[in-house]
Amino acid sequence: MSAPEVKLARIGEAEIAYVDVPPAQPAGGDPATMLLIHGFASTHVVNWVGPSWTGTLTRAGYRVVAFDNRGHGGSTKFHDPAAYDTRLMAADAVGLLDHLGIDQAHVMGYSMGARISAYVALDHPGRVRALLLGGLGFHLVEGVGLPLGIADAMEARSADQISDPTQRMFRLFAEQNRSDLVALAACIRGSRQVLSPEEVARITAPTLVSVGTRDEIAGPAAALAALFPNARALDIPGRDHNLAVGDRVHKEGVVAFLAGLTP
Repeated sequence: MSAPEVKLARIGEAEIAYVDVPPAQPAGGDPATMLLIHGFASTHVVNWVGPSWTGTLTRAGYRVVAFDNRGHGGSTKFHDPAAYDTRLMAADAVGLLDHLGIDQAHVMGYSMGARISAYVALDHPGRVRALLLGGLGFHLVEGVGLPLGIADAMEARSADQISDPTQRMFRLFAEQNRSDLVALAACIRGSRQVLSPEEVARITAPTLVSVGTRDEIAGPAAALAALFPNARALDIPGRDHNLAVGDRVHKEGVVAFLAGLTP
């Protein structure tokens, strides 16, 4: 399967790079859309294309739209932390749906992308058919997941100067993806919003919270799922924050969850 064509859309102040992949076997009528939102320092390719999420979902009959968040990949790189408020990043996602003429989608995010997805569901409930949060559990409401020190790690002269293992891991990951380190530091500083338990309780879309059992960044899945009126948790056995995203249990759990929804 060849790599999907990357396109650009002007969404407000940002130019957003995205792919729009049709179902593998088109059926009658309009296919349901999966909107995929990647994590910090990643891209749509690293988070979704490389781990075969796009292939898995298109084979399951979905139209897949995946994009690079502002500050990442082929999208606009801002160096001001104020440009990375989570609600602004959620507005990019909704703006892309508008650009493509998509009224409603299943919205799936991983880590930072899961936080953005939750804000999409809270602020634009009519646009979300189902909400799939990966790599983010109770830290959606308590703490903000990724440590603030990661911003300092992005600004270090080299990864050799970083002793904290989590900070060093994200710096090396960012370098591997040829990221704009200044933009990523601004992103960490600007996207530290949390939802209150009361706000989570207002999200009525069917929700799946998927977290690796060895993930020390996300917070527990079940504790977050209990705050939603219509959610369940999926444990991804033996996987940490990095490995859970592309795990077979994760993919099978998402596809089964979506298949079980009432049309």
